[in-house]
Parts: sequence; structure tokens; C-alpha cells
Amino acid sequence: MAEGYDGPAGRVTTWLQGERTVRVAVLGSGSAGNSVLVCSGETRLLVDAGFSARALGKRLELLGITPASIKGIVVTHDHRDHTRGIGVFSRKYLTPIHMTSRTHVACAQLLRGNEQVVEYDPGRPFFIGNLKIESFMTVHDAADPVGIALVDERTGLRVGIATDLGRPTAHIRHSLSRCDLLILEANHDEVMLHRGPYPASVKQRIASSHGHLSNQAAARLATELLHPRLVGVVLAHLSRECNRPALAASVVGGALQKKGWTGHLEVASQDQPTALLDIEGLRSAAGPTQLSLL
Repeated sequence: MAEGYDGPAGRVTTWLQGERTVRVAVLGSGSAGNSVLVCSGETRLLVDAGFSARALGKRLELLGITPASIKGIVVTHDHRDHTRGIGVFSRKYLTPIHMTSRTHVACAQLLRGNEQVVEYDPGRPFFIGNLKIESFMTVHDAADPVGIALVDERTGLRVGIATDLGRPTAHIRHSLSRCDLLILEANHDEVMLHRGPYPASVKQRIASSHGHLSNQAAARLATELLHPRLVGVVLAHLSRECNRPALAASVVGGALQKKGWTGHLEVASQDQPTALLDIEGLRSAAGPTQLSLL
């Protein structure tokens, strides 16, 4: 499974499989595809579907999830590494696609017109089953990019997802506050990007305010978002050429440890899904040390 990092003591994480929890898995993340599975009781949805429908189906089945059980796909923006499979998956499994109107227009080539597309307005919450979806505008070079926070109406558990994040505005910080689990971009190491193989124009785009977060920027944002109920952080959208999982985990994990955090840190892989992360299981594993932040 994906590389994990459980802090300096190398704790073994145990899972609680109760119904009154939220379980999350990153099906894959990187420049070749991104998708996140969120499960709350009988409600199962995807945030983005940047792999082929076949690949999405296989990755879901690895986790014991039937693709036809997915209640919706929430799209954050139109780039193909987030939308590649939306049309075929929707048609095959009759899964509604939720996206903004401008993202809908930008994704027209992926759709045949017989999909169920539900347009949402950034900043206006909507529901899919047990989950309230809160979208917030982000800074990225896409038609209408948003980040997503999902709130379980039964338990109040909150999951924040923010990748392709050029810079963290005050509004983004507010929207990602109070999360129990955070999926956060750590795209590149600044030195590796500077020395990397990309043309100068690409390097400038990646490092710009409309590009991607570096490990160092992700560490600063993660520590700003730290609060007593945050039990898990998954680092996502790593560059193959300009980052390394161990390096990203060291930079972000080290910054969080200095603040006294003892939660679960994991680095998502491009090639395979993470395990289903049970939020209440993570809280139990964190134990009283995590609660000392109160």
C-alpha cells in the first residue's frame, strides 16, 4: 500500500470498523491521475475521477468497494488528471457528476450528454446522502477550481481535500480549518524543482501562485491548520520528478511533530490506493498524547 509515516515512535495503527465513522482512501494521486473515496455509512462518493473508469473500478474493488455503489462524483476542476474517467464511469454505473457550470463547459469533450450532471455553485453547500459538500474557491490555472470539505451529518466528522493549490488564501485556510482528516498537496521540493528536467516556463508555472504547493509550503499550511481534532494528514499530488515520498513526509511530518502532533501521516501513491483510513480508528490510535494539544 502507500507509504506511511506514523511519527517518531513508529506506532502501529489500529482501525475501528464502527458504522458511526467516516472512512477515506486516496485511490491514487499525482500528475497522471487523482481520485479520493469517502465513505459514510451507505454513502460512498468520489472526489475527482482522474483515472480511466476501468482503473477506478479496479482500485475500488481492491478496497472491497463495488463501483456501482458510488453515489456521486464531485469534480474539483477540469484538468484531465482529475476528470479523465468521469464520463465513462458515470455512463457505466449511472453515477451523477457534480461540478460547477464552468467546469462542466470545460469538460464537454469527456461527456456525451446522457450523463446526469448536477451543477453546483462554489461556496454553496449541497448534500450527497449523509455527506454535506462544502466547496471553496482555490487559486489554480483551471476554469473554475475549488477545494472540498466534506462533513458527515451523523457525526460531524470533517474531511478537507486541497490539491492543485497555488497558494493558501485566508478563505482556503478557513475552509480547511477544523478538519479531522486533511488531504493536502505536497507537490515538489523547491530545490529539486529548480534543478529538475522541466523547461523554465513549466518550473515558473509550478512554483507560481496559480501552480502547486511545495513541501515547505505544505508544512507551513499543515501547522497553521493544526488543532486538537486533526488525527490524520495524507500528502498528495507528489511530483515524480521533483519530489520523493520520504522527503515530503520528513518535511511535513517534522513540522507537525515540532508542534506536538502525534497523528497519522501518510503519503499517497500514484500507482495504488491507500488503505481505507477510519477516522475514529485513527483517533483511538493517536491516544491521549494527541489530546494533549487541547
